[in-house]
Amino acid sequence: MPVTSDIVRTWRAPREVARDLLNRGKREDRAIAFVMIACFLIFVAQWPRLSRISSGFEPSPWPEDVNMEGMMTYTFYAVVIMLPLALYGLAALTRIIGRAVGASVSWYAARLVFFWTLLATTPLLLLHGLVRGFIGPGFEANLVGALWLLAFALIWFLSFKEAARG
Repeated sequence: MPVTSDIVRTWRAPREVARDLLNRGKREDRAIAFVMIACFLIFVAQWPRLSRISSGFEPSPWPEDVNMEGMMTYTFYAVVIMLPLALYGLAALTRIIGRAVGASVSWYAARLVFFWTLLATTPLLLLHGLVRGFIGPGFEANLVGALWLLAFALIWFLSFKEAARG
């Protein structure tokens, strides 16, 4: 199935999609593709916020001499280059914690469901980026961020539970 169809299905039946992904065999290229695509989409979600900052609607966290291109470069490096490395560490941590509480999950399965959950919840991160860009920081952005966090936690928990079952 196409990835986009699986993303839509994940919102309705995360355990079923996790089972399908795990049954496709151990393919590390699939896991790294999920995390890289998710990180690129997270980078794209930052564009409206960066535009808002460069236009002067928000204070800049960067030095004054950093323009829009500089902000994009720094953000690209942080999100597309460094974040995947940190996510590999977080995925390993989820496996270690899962083992500590009695869930028998392979390293690969823990990575796959973690990365898939991130990719499947990126539509909410894209919405969060739009809210930050058009409305700015505040209640609305916090609400969308909280919805993403809740969706991520729920989908990841159900997917991890399926990986432990299986």
